[in-house]
Amino acid sequence: MVPRHELISRVRAALARSRVVALVGPRQCGKTTLAHALARSGQMSYFDLEDPRSLSQLAEPLTALEGLKGLVVIDEVQFRPDLFPVLRVLADRRPLPARFLILGSASPALLRQSTESLAGRIEIIEMGGFSLTEIGGEHLARHWLRGGFPLSYTARSLSDSAAWRAQFVRTLLERDIPQLGITIPAQALRRFWTMLAHYHAQTWNAADPARSLGVAETTVRRYLDLLSGVYMIRQLAPWHENLGKRQVKSPKVYVRDSGLLHHLLGITTEKELLAHPKCGASWKGYAVEEMINSVQPDDVYFWATHQGAELDLLLLKNGRRLGVEIKRMDAPRITPSMRIALEDLKLEQLVVLYPGPKEYALADRVRVVPLATVAGGANDIFPRRPRTTRIKP
Repeated sequence: MVPRHELISRVRAALARSRVVALVGPRQCGKTTLAHALARSGQMSYFDLEDPRSLSQLAEPLTALEGLKGLVVIDEVQFRPDLFPVLRVLADRRPLPARFLILGSASPALLRQSTESLAGRIEIIEMGGFSLTEIGGEHLARHWLRGGFPLSYTARSLSDSAAWRAQFVRTLLERDIPQLGITIPAQALRRFWTMLAHYHAQTWNAADPARSLGVAETTVRRYLDLLSGVYMIRQLAPWHENLGKRQVKSPKVYVRDSGLLHHLLGITTEKELLAHPKCGASWKGYAVEEMINSVQPDDVYFWATHQGAELDLLLLKNGRRLGVEIKRMDAPRITPSMRIALEDLKLEQLVVLYPGPKEYALADRVRVVPLATVAGGANDIFPRRPRTTRIKP
């Protein structure tokens, strides 16, 4: 069992200050397991909205919920959006006899009614599969290949892990998405998702996928938003600033879980991964997700200009501007693009992530850091006072 102490602490802190907490993330990422871990220290009432017995209990939701005390967990809440007005009434009671933890596999954009009904009462925490911080940097190779979904990462063999991921994709497309009331043929969405895997880590352009699929650009935009809404795709927004330069305004797209990316690309072993043309893009997407998970920034962007300057990640954290470049090479060196990003974006620090074992400085405010260091958390990656390290000649 992989401990998830930091995530549990975040949820406990949120429950202490908020009347309703939403824990959202993809199916099978461990939300229910985490909810039960939270309940070990106190009273919990649990409702699973995929279980007919829970649905029967909640036939009259106000009557069923108003007498409960302690922690009330409602799992797969996206299937009963009519519960949100009831939760608003219950959350406004004084004194408050119960706190509500709602678990969902669809993003707030797909659950718009939750933010409208519970405005000012709900705190949203996003979770995914196991992160490098949780499993430790020494397991990076296995984690990168298999991804972070618990049943994929902990499978007894590579073939078992691959079989689980194949079944997950099929179930998501054929059952889970239709249950949200979305009527898109599973085969069409599968083709689009596979196409996105080949666009992984690239700037989004709807024209090519639309032409390949024989549909309108608005249709592929809807497909992209849908897969983003169920936490399969990350659309990384571009940063804009008045710099007197033409800046890229389209998002970059990433398949969020590296294991699912490898499944869609037909990669099953580490040897196949290292020889694949998309190896570098896979590494970059993996590093992007792990950096975001570790730092927990207030906002995250990428930055690029039409003149060729680019920054893989711009993290805004507690008023700080932090830059990240990702290089899959043995000994990264400072580039003109990094110097431009430092100057134009006024970065406090710039970190270059690479697969090597040693940390070293490239220049003032620029350090090369092993990706495994991400497991130590934000303070290890971006110390308030950067460590004095030898500048590589």
